[in-house]
Amino acid sequence: MLNYIYDGSFEGLLTAIYETYYRHEIPENILPEQHLQEQLLYKNVHIVTDIEKADKVYNSIREKISVSALQHVFYVFLSELAGAGTWIYQYLRFGWKVGREVDLYITDDRVLKIHTISRKVAVERHRMLGLIRFRYLEGDTYYAPIEPDYNIVGLVAPHFAKRFAGQNWIIHDVKRNLAAVYNQRGWIITDINVNSELNLEEKEKDYQTLWKQYFKSIAIESRVNPKLQRRCMPVRYWRYLVEK
Repeated sequence: MLNYIYDGSFEGLLTAIYETYYRHEIPENILPEQHLQEQLLYKNVHIVTDIEKADKVYNSIREKISVSALQHVFYVFLSELAGAGTWIYQYLRFGWKVGREVDLYITDDRVLKIHTISRKVAVERHRMLGLIRFRYLEGDTYYAPIEPDYNIVGLVAPHFAKRFAGQNWIIHDVKRNLAAVYNQRGWIITDINVNSELNLEEKEKDYQTLWKQYFKSIAIESRVNPKLQRRCMPVRYWRYLVEK
């Protein structure tokens, strides 16, 4: 039995899928290097990322299946779940067989799996748009730390590039040491590791105090519903909410 091993990048995954067709092999699993575990009876085949091959698979998904399928695949990849590469491969094999109607087969396990995970990533992206809190730092830069379940920093960046087009900002995924960095012209994803305490502008401290007071003062005590609040604003996100 075969395991295809790729470097963990989206291009690496697409390259691995390309190789399954042109080597005429059907691997049992397609795994990123970080999830590799030695197993008896399995042969590990390491796939070298090839951008040209990855582009061919990317275009084939878009043209022969659908743009929607391509988004589902990318969102599932961003989930970083251990079996994501394998599930994507199985979904795409089925997609190339049935074409643009693949997402109508909602009772098929391959489709249902992809839709379920893609939806979870999309929900967290939508939720995070309302939970990101920027702090104004010395040096005229806004900084927002987050720790999402999924690797969504690149999904939220376009929204803030439009909304805060006139400011420099950083959205820092603390758990993954990744950040979206915007300089009023464009944004990039880059590795980042903040080891020292960040210095807030003096007026930022005043704004934080005012925001906490406002948050407290608008609450109607008789209508406080902690259970509903935790459902709409899960506790795992509270660490970086100024008002909490």
